[in-house]
Formats: sequence, structure tokens, C-alpha cells
Amino acid sequence: MKLTNSKVTSCYDLMDAAYDAAQIWEQSRDLGHVPIIDRNSRGKDIVPMAPHEAVRYNERTAVERSYGRLKDELGARCVQVRGSEKVMMHLMFGVIALFADQLLKVTGH
Repeated sequence: MKLTNSKVTSCYDLMDAAYDAAQIWEQSRDLGHVPIIDRNSRGKDIVPMAPHEAVRYNERTAVERSYGRLKDELGARCVQVRGSEKVMMHLMFGVIALFADQLLKVTGH
């Protein structure tokens, strides 16, 4: 969070239940962010997210699915080139392919 905060201005920290720890909630608030973290029940009853937080959290889920497709279907898991520029080009080709696939789905082709 600290590293990202030094590079990007953001309002929210969206995390899954693995990050449900008091220190993480506190750090997020200290940075001036709104933490939206899925609760880990740890065998207890959990307090559900507020509806507006659940909507934001679902946006995170869509991003995770895109990352998954990029890694599993479009070669980002095993990049076999060297050098940051070549790696970036390889990943961007995957992003373009993902975009084209989504565009074809939306247009019905």
C-alpha cells in the first residue's frame, strides 16, 4: 500500500479476505484511503459489507478475472523473453488480445 500510494493517487484499497487484519485496515486509513476488505470469518459471524462497498468490491472481482484470463489464456504466466521492454510488449499484446476478445463479445461477432 505504501509503495503504491507513493506512485498513484487512490481513494480505496480493495482486498480479499486474506488481507483482513487490523494492521492492514489501520494502514489503509492512515494513508487516507477507504479500506474495502472482504471479511475473514475465522469461525465467527461476519458483518456483511455495506451495499455501496459491495458494488466497489465486485469491480475488483472483474479485474481479477481479467488478470486470470491474461495469465491462463494469453501467455502472461510464462513470459519467456528477457528485458523489461520485451516483457512489457509481450504483456501488452495479451492486453490487446483480451480487449479484442471482449469487443467481439460485445458486438456479437
